[in-house]
Amino acid sequence: MQNKLTYIIVLLCFFLSIPIANSQSAKQKELEAKRQKYQNELKQINALLFSDKKKEKSLVSLVEDLNTKVNVRRNLIKVTNDQANLLTREINANQNEITSLRDQLKELKESYAAMVVKSYKSKSEQSRVMFLLSSENFKQAYKRLQYIKQYANYQKEQGELIKTKTLKLQELNTDLLRQKKDKDKLVLENRQVKKQLEIELKEQEELMVSIRKNLSTYASQAKQKQQEISKIDREIDRLIREAIAASNKKAGKTSSSKGFALTPEAKALAKSFESNKGKLPWPVENGVVKVKFGKQPSPIDRTLTIQSNGVRIATEKNAIVRAIFKGEVLAVIAQKNGNPTILIQHGNYITVYKNLKKLYVKKGDKIDTKQQLGEVFTTGNGESMLWFGLYNSNKPINPASWLYKM
Repeated sequence: MQNKLTYIIVLLCFFLSIPIANSQSAKQKELEAKRQKYQNELKQINALLFSDKKKEKSLVSLVEDLNTKVNVRRNLIKVTNDQANLLTREINANQNEITSLRDQLKELKESYAAMVVKSYKSKSEQSRVMFLLSSENFKQAYKRLQYIKQYANYQKEQGELIKTKTLKLQELNTDLLRQKKDKDKLVLENRQVKKQLEIELKEQEELMVSIRKNLSTYASQAKQKQQEISKIDREIDRLIREAIAASNKKAGKTSSSKGFALTPEAKALAKSFESNKGKLPWPVENGVVKVKFGKQPSPIDRTLTIQSNGVRIATEKNAIVRAIFKGEVLAVIAQKNGNPTILIQHGNYITVYKNLKKLYVKKGDKIDTKQQLGEVFTTGNGESMLWFGLYNSNKPINPASWLYKM
């Protein structure tokens, strides 16, 4: 009875360990995907922001570029640390399981050896027959026959369990060697990434020293830039509000409504747009987010706040801008001292594409997904920046939740 109980406990331990291992493996895959993402982002940042050192950028632009790279590199270091720490926990768990398995195997082999000896001593057919014939009645004889069969089956199961656990032990030892190798590789890579981060932070500090010498001028420029951004944002808001009012007037509803009065076709379009949340293409083929959505401190003066109603995407020179979804050109804004902006309506959603040069569409045009809208404006020092925004009616929302892997 004791041997049977031991067998059941050992078997339970074996099967209960499997989901934990699978869970840890899934977590490692998730972390590895993140690590690959940050590594690819760094490659894009180097290609788009740091490829042409002959072009003289402004100090402000250089600081912004370095901030972008430093933030991604810090994310890379963090996720690599998380991977290494998870591997450490997996290694410890594997080592504990190996120790436990060895103890279990020792106990199983001892038990199995005892059974073999006992079986050998009583293996003669005469002994078994005498064991059955000595029964007091038929019922007892039947029970003894069943016992002989169960004992033989249990002996066979014990032998199979020893084989299974021996193979499991070999697999764990192989995994342990692989995990230790993976961890050593991650630690080495992280050490190199940290060295590069130190160089970039030093370069960043040197730039900030230059800026601090004339901080009031740079702060004034930052404020002026934010005012220009706010001006175009107000114009976008005005145009969307006018479009909302016009749609409600056409539908015979009150003009004070905050949302679009949608036709059945427009409702279907909005629903289709929503169903693609997180899967929508980027408005440029290659790009990195340089400024995120929402309120954030200025990289030049931390006391100043940047209000970003969208994202700023650094891209290639004269990059082609494309629609992220089918819709209709709601408006084209042509600024006196700025570059054109295109608004595209997708039901009650609006996408905004700022800082363009050439335009390929006009107001009222029907647009398909990934249709070319124009080209991004490229400055004299080679900087190409698309300002992309997303609105639900007249409320700006974070594009990062909608565009694929942003």
